[in-house]
Amino acid sequence: MKRELPIVLALPVLFLALTAADWTSYGGNPQRTSWSPKETDINPENAKSMGLLWSLHVDNQSRELNGLTAPVAAEWIPTDQGMKEIVIVGGASDNVFAIEAATGKLLWKKTFANDIKPKGRGFWLCPNALNATPLIRKEGLRASVLVIGTDGNLHVLNILDGEDRMPPMPFVPPYAKSWGLNLVGGVVYTATSQGCGGAKSGVWSLDLVHPEHHVNFQQSSGGIWGRAGVAINNGNVYAQTGDGQTYDPATNNFPDTILQLSAADLSVVDYFTPANHNYLTRKDLDSGSCSPTVFTLNGKDLLAGGGKEGVLYILDANHVGGADHKSYLGRTPVMVNEEADFAGKGFWGAFATAEDDQHNRWVFAPALGAPSSKAKFALTNGETPHGSIMAFKITENGAAIDVTPAWISRDMNLPEPPIVAGGLVFALSNGEYARQTNGEGLYSSADRIAKHVGNTVLYAFDMKTGKQLYSSGDIMPSFTHFSGIAISGGRVYVSTFDSNVYAFGIKE
Repeated sequence: MKRELPIVLALPVLFLALTAADWTSYGGNPQRTSWSPKETDINPENAKSMGLLWSLHVDNQSRELNGLTAPVAAEWIPTDQGMKEIVIVGGASDNVFAIEAATGKLLWKKTFANDIKPKGRGFWLCPNALNATPLIRKEGLRASVLVIGTDGNLHVLNILDGEDRMPPMPFVPPYAKSWGLNLVGGVVYTATSQGCGGAKSGVWSLDLVHPEHHVNFQQSSGGIWGRAGVAINNGNVYAQTGDGQTYDPATNNFPDTILQLSAADLSVVDYFTPANHNYLTRKDLDSGSCSPTVFTLNGKDLLAGGGKEGVLYILDANHVGGADHKSYLGRTPVMVNEEADFAGKGFWGAFATAEDDQHNRWVFAPALGAPSSKAKFALTNGETPHGSIMAFKITENGAAIDVTPAWISRDMNLPEPPIVAGGLVFALSNGEYARQTNGEGLYSSADRIAKHVGNTVLYAFDMKTGKQLYSSGDIMPSFTHFSGIAISGGRVYVSTFDSNVYAFGIKE
């Protein structure tokens, strides 16, 4: 898409780099808000004119249900051919791809060598694949790509050619299932889950600045498998845990809990455990299915979290559990998954949060399954038996927070984590088959691939009403699994299981 160059072109290149509307990690920023307030090229007035700008098939072999990671992107990358925007996507078979955003041309491919044999055969739960969404680190006039290979090493690559900027650094155990990378102050963070590769579940950090590149680890008794990994704000790291050992804070066993850790050493600062945590563990309704998001409301730092149970909690981000570690500022009733189904129902992936043009605060949740009988929305957009995006207004009510259901989108099968830009909520219907068992045992990856129920569809919804303003229809024939969306430079990027990358925008 042709874009009108901003007036800041007269200013130094460094200023351009600092003002770019980048999407450098899953969720777009360390707080995992999934909101890009600088992106206004696509908006409610022109969204109907969206279309496919380009698509690219990359040379990558899927592993189990893993194809490509969610994309990330950065603008104003200086090259010998002028400024470029570059899109990065990871591939399951230890690949990283750099794509020129304006044309869809492949700039380079990097494949990591790994001579370590996995401890077990791949399965959809532990695919022995590159899993964590990469991260772009911009340092003045240069940019790097950070990615964890199946060897467990953190690789730091030059975004221009894929060459190593630093020697690979041991980070997590080989074949660990790690999640979206985060970066604050030269320290990289990730989370692990499911015991893949023999790795314990928990939060990891690696110091890029210290010559010895220290690694810290805080073990969790339950897997942390929210798509965005951990959220970070004001020296705190936030993670949602899944089912695990018996709840015992004295021994740091925190199943079905929202953890608040110190960014410095990953020690436990505070924690929030719902009063019904024994029920959640027994029914496998773990909160580890989602990553939390952190935002500000009238000067207060708040956190939105929740999981398979289908309840949205709003917590004090500086003291998540209150005096008894069970106190919240606001919550909803069960909004989805009234049947307490452990597979493919409830909130999965990651939340999004944003302000509209009147400074109202919103939280958007990917809800898998039909809304519960208690889910009453001011605006609806048709029946939603399979799934939807649910939108909530967040307002102060004295010391408490009101969480008001505002709208529910059209039916989606099944919704991936949404993002927000230009007064729009962008979301994917992934088309995958989410059931895990057939009543006698677990489905294999091949079973689930064969049973996929549709194709990937990109939607644009009006942020205030949930009205559908754009659908990509059948443009993307494959499904996608545990993916996400990026937006940068007026383009929305999507990746699918069949190793295709797509860019959508306003067609001129």
